[in-house]
Amino acid sequence: MDCRNESSETLRNKCAACFRQFNKIEHLVEHMRISYHSVHEPICGICKKHCRSFESLREHLIGPLPKQECKNIFNIRGCRFCLVILDSSNARWNHQERCQFSSLSAGLLARMANLGIRDNLTIDNGGTRSGPQVVALACKMVGGGSDGSLDLCARVCLIDESENIIFHTYVKPPIPVTNYRYETTGIRPEYLRDAMPLRQVQRKIQDFLCNGEPMWKIRPKGGNARILVGHGLDHDLDRLQIEYPAVMIRDTSKYPPLMKTSKLSNSLKYLTQAYLGYDIQTGIQDPYEDCVATMRLYTRMRSQAHKIEYPLVSDPQNRNTFPSWRQTELERMTPEQMLEISRSDYYCWCLDSRDTTSAY
Repeated sequence: MDCRNESSETLRNKCAACFRQFNKIEHLVEHMRISYHSVHEPICGICKKHCRSFESLREHLIGPLPKQECKNIFNIRGCRFCLVILDSSNARWNHQERCQFSSLSAGLLARMANLGIRDNLTIDNGGTRSGPQVVALACKMVGGGSDGSLDLCARVCLIDESENIIFHTYVKPPIPVTNYRYETTGIRPEYLRDAMPLRQVQRKIQDFLCNGEPMWKIRPKGGNARILVGHGLDHDLDRLQIEYPAVMIRDTSKYPPLMKTSKLSNSLKYLTQAYLGYDIQTGIQDPYEDCVATMRLYTRMRSQAHKIEYPLVSDPQNRNTFPSWRQTELERMTPEQMLEISRSDYYCWCLDSRDTTSAY
C-alpha cells in the first residue's frame, strides 16, 4: 500500500514539460522555478516533451539513446531539418523538399567581381512585413600582430531580408596585416591597398543600423532602428568598433534553442548543415554566404507559431513566476497549472513577428 501511494505521489509530482519526477511537490516547484519551461521551447511533436534546445530535441528523436516510440514515428513522418511531425510519409517528403534550402555556390564569383560597388546602404522593404527592418551582417578577418593572431576586419557584408546585398566591401585595417589567411579568406594584399578605411565603414554601418534614431533612444518596438542578425556578433561588432543595443541583436550563436545541450554555441557551419540542409564555409569563405545562412536561420526561428503568453516573456519582471512568497499557493497547483504560468528566460524570436510593445 505504501509503495502504491509513493508511486502515485511521485506521478503527481511529474513535470508537465520535461517529464522529470520528484518525490515531493516542493521539489517540483523548485524545478519549475529554475527551469523556465514555456511554450517557446522546442517540443516533441509525438510525446509533447519540452526540450531546452533543438539539439536536445534531436537527441530525443534520433540520438544515441532516443525514446524508441518517438524515433519510430519520426523516421516515418519527421522532417530532419525543422524536426516537425507530418501527417504521413508523403507529406513528410513534400515538406522536407520545401524545408531544405539550396546552397549559394552559383553566382558567388559574380558577386565577388562586383565587390565594393554596393556601398550606398539603402534597403527596399517592399512593404511585405510590418515591424522593424531586419539585416544580417558578417565579416571576414585577417591577422595582425607579431604572430598574426589578432583578428582584423578586412571584409564586411550586409544583406536585407530578401538576401539582397546592401553593403559589401573590403576594409583597410588600422594596423598592418601580418597574416592574410588566404586559404580561408581569399584576401590578397592588393585588395586592401585602396580599400575603405575602417572608420568610414564603421560610420556607414552604424548610421544605417540606427536609421536616424539616437542610440540612447533605440527601443525594440515602434522605432526606426533595424534588427541586426549574425553569428558571433559580439566579436564582429567589436572588430568593427561598433556599439549597438543588445535588444536589437539576434545572434544565432547565443540563441538558446540553437545552442548545444551543454549550453555552448554551435558553429554556423553546423547549424546551416543541420537546420537548412546545405554546406557552407568550404574552401575560400564568402561573408555573403554567412549572412544568408544567419538570415535563413533567423527567419525560420521567427516563423515558429507559438502560443501567445500574457504577461509576455519579454518583460524581465514577469520571468520569475515562482517567487518564494507564493510557495504554498504553488504547491496546491497541478503540474499542468504550473506549466501554464511558467515563462521563458530568453526572448523568443517569434515575438519579432507580432505586434507587441513590451520592453525586454
